[in-house]
Amino acid sequence: MKKILLTLSIVIFFTGAAVAKQGELRLRSESVIVLDAKQGNVIYRKNADKIRPIASITKLMTAMVVLDAKLALNQKISIRSADIDRLKNTRSRLSLGAKLTRKELLLLALMSSDNRAAAALGRTYPGGKRAFVKAMNNKAFELGMGNSFFVESTGLSSRNVSTARDLAKLVGAAHNYKLIRKYTTTAAYSVKLPRRKHALLYKNSNILVRRGVWNIDISKTGFLKAAGRCLVMHAQILGKPVIIVLLDSWGKNTRIGDANRIKKWMEKNNRLKKRSG
Repeated sequence: MKKILLTLSIVIFFTGAAVAKQGELRLRSESVIVLDAKQGNVIYRKNADKIRPIASITKLMTAMVVLDAKLALNQKISIRSADIDRLKNTRSRLSLGAKLTRKELLLLALMSSDNRAAAALGRTYPGGKRAFVKAMNNKAFELGMGNSFFVESTGLSSRNVSTARDLAKLVGAAHNYKLIRKYTTTAAYSVKLPRRKHALLYKNSNILVRRGVWNIDISKTGFLKAAGRCLVMHAQILGKPVIIVLLDSWGKNTRIGDANRIKKWMEKNNRLKKRSG
């Protein structure tokens, strides 16, 4: 009996009381961590320390490095051929020669995960791409993300890796940046570019943000074949801040389904706790 008890993974809720077993929450994402953002307690975990490609979750680190450098946010930056994705050949509606402010590039990179925007942010960093990547890895070290490594600013490389536990630290740190909170939770934004008759409408890549059904402070999605579908959020559940990291989820809507399952599971256990109390 003692051996069986030792194998059970117990979830610790905000009060510190053991209320549920991990097996009661079945998620399709391969690596997961749910964290009480205020107290730091792990509410749920699954393969939380497995190192995986993180796709566009990378852009949260990109944004922090840009903002830490205190670069001029209103500076106009031109999209150049160096910003074109030649690794995965993804597309962007930002045409060569388009000029946007650094602030707009941050918004498009965080909100709609535009790769050319993120590439331009890294390229125009003092010292160029090499200096930018060094700053990314230095920031990861500063945050205690010991199982994380970055090689570029977009997340297109599968060599950008981390763990669910490390990414919870990244999300927690990103929450300290007002612009990151604002831009990752912007539902839509229109960009007016020269020589274009109509403005380009960009939408948030997270449908939960677009629908407005959650109270979300930070959101970032990601997808690569090697990484699966990923989602990180800093959100309010039961009136308390929670960090959710979902990695390597297969199926277009699975990560969203997992996030909703986590929310319902926490709400259900809270009701059960109140009844038993």
